[in-house]
Amino acid sequence: MTEVKNTTENIEHTIDAAGKRLGKVATEAASWLQGKNRTDFAKHTIAPVSVKIVNASKLDVPEKKKSDIYQSYSGYPGGRKTETLEHLGKRLGYSEVVRRTVNGMLPKNKLQSKLMHNLEVTE
Repeated sequence: MTEVKNTTENIEHTIDAAGKRLGKVATEAASWLQGKNRTDFAKHTIAPVSVKIVNASKLDVPEKKKSDIYQSYSGYPGGRKTETLEHLGKRLGYSEVVRRTVNGMLPKNKLQSKLMHNLEVTE
């Protein structure tokens, strides 16, 4: 169930993740954050939209996907760290898994971190 609340300057969109796949929730959130569904869409602007994802811990994650690898690199030799989706979900919660997935679907430019500030994920 998705809700759209109009205010004078900011649109709040709520996505219920219970029973949905991780990729479907993440693509919907990334599309809303970029403002691709708006008539005044422009790649170089931040849309006045805030996205709230609820019930992130109730996502439908199949057993095959739980072995997907999330990795980070510190920039130093030997600084690559890897962990599975299941381990990351237990360590930091599934809200972090959703946040990292949405972050990977946004364009890699100066607006990426600013768009992520408009995303709120709750367990």
